[in-house]
Amino acid sequence: MAYRHGVYVSEVPTSIVPPVRVDAATPFFVGAAPVHLVAKTEAEAKALVNKPVIAHTYAEAVEALGMAASGEWDRYTLSECVYSQFALYGVAPAVFVNVFDPTKNPVSQSERSFGLAARQASLGKNVLRWTVKVAAESGGSELTEGVDYSLAADGEGNLLVNALSGGALEDAPALYASFSTCDPSSVEAADVIGGYDAGTGTYKGLELIESVYPKWKIVPGFIVAPGFSSDPAVAAVMAAKASTINGSFSCLALCDAPCGAGGVEAYGGVPEWKNRNNYVWPEQVVCWPMLSLGGARYHLSVQLAGLMGKSDAAYEGTPVRSPSNRNLQMDGAVLGDEPMTEVNLTKEQATFLNAAGVVTALNWSNGWVAWGNRTGCYPGVTDAKDAFIPVRRMFQWIGNTLILTYWQKVDFPVTKRLIQTICDSAQMWLNGLAAREWLVGKPSIQFLEAENPTTDLIDGIVRLHVCVTPPLPAREIDFVLEYDVTQLSTLFE
Repeated sequence: MAYRHGVYVSEVPTSIVPPVRVDAATPFFVGAAPVHLVAKTEAEAKALVNKPVIAHTYAEAVEALGMAASGEWDRYTLSECVYSQFALYGVAPAVFVNVFDPTKNPVSQSERSFGLAARQASLGKNVLRWTVKVAAESGGSELTEGVDYSLAADGEGNLLVNALSGGALEDAPALYASFSTCDPSSVEAADVIGGYDAGTGTYKGLELIESVYPKWKIVPGFIVAPGFSSDPAVAAVMAAKASTINGSFSCLALCDAPCGAGGVEAYGGVPEWKNRNNYVWPEQVVCWPMLSLGGARYHLSVQLAGLMGKSDAAYEGTPVRSPSNRNLQMDGAVLGDEPMTEVNLTKEQATFLNAAGVVTALNWSNGWVAWGNRTGCYPGVTDAKDAFIPVRRMFQWIGNTLILTYWQKVDFPVTKRLIQTICDSAQMWLNGLAAREWLVGKPSIQFLEAENPTTDLIDGIVRLHVCVTPPLPAREIDFVLEYDVTQLSTLFE
């Protein structure tokens, strides 16, 4: 040791480790977006396919993904997610993955005339702007964008041609244009499922959930794929990914039972469909039917993500509250068919769906609400930690928090100090949750000799036993009324 002379200070690690904050309600949306509306070149459009995008505001999401009119949400499913998450529920952030490649199999549209009104002409929807060629007359020479005209998308997804002052179209009554269009209906379940390309080392579709934490240090709370989660193959992958993200974390997969053409059109058929197609996992929430608001149609799974995020915010990000009996943004329950057939469930019919492990919508004393507390595993599994949505979410949230908080202690020497530091820190955090009644009773964390055999300890494995009791939703409140005949004696007083 070097010779020293004087007064010195050294430091030891703090014996109490503060918990890492984990957001339990960040949704991971996978679907199709009109990215051709924001991409100016083919290369830009390709770069927006299978690229995770995080957004904290509506404007940020629209700038990155484009926005389609509500009448096209059946094809551009991510536009529905953007609007629901930010405009209806105001919950952020959200992660989006677009699997629609607008450059794939474009359809060529021959040159034709478009009338100019107030120096503006609409070329229609699904137009690939980098393929647009504009002329002042049929067969004429191609005009220059930025000199003769400009291109921009309107709020309905139409591509507009604006005649510029001093350009060849300044006083023209019409223009001639040719271009190519894209077809969002070409997106298939396989595109949403995605996979891993060993050759390029890239993920696609649902597999991109593996990149969320490494990129942004955010653990997804939900996996949502509206329009595709009613496909059993997609739902199975969603449940599998929800059960283990990055080999460590877990979340919920919000799925919809189909209620459009060829789907389940009556509530009585939903339980049979659910069981036949194996929507029976603790990590799944099964929803039926769809919702309407102002003429637009929404998947219940999409609004449920926003609703649970809003609910969590009221509890400082803790997922202790069930989404059931909380108001949805809707004015009706509908099927996914063209006439948007209305679905009016009685309380008994809605409760019948709950008994089958299905979340639905009910119009009751406080308006339209989500109705149902159970995950997809119910009634086959009745274990409270798996069968109740808020309890399952609490277990996931607590588990994810413990992983992230104590990851910094991995590979430390196994000593009493290490074990005591973890136990004391975790116990203080759990006690704080119990003090707020986000846990019931006295939670505990223990280093038990019976669970830590010498064979594990010499292999560097330390096992800590955590006991927690998240509060259960009061799904049934019974009042017992009795006629008290003894009170008749008061008539003679």
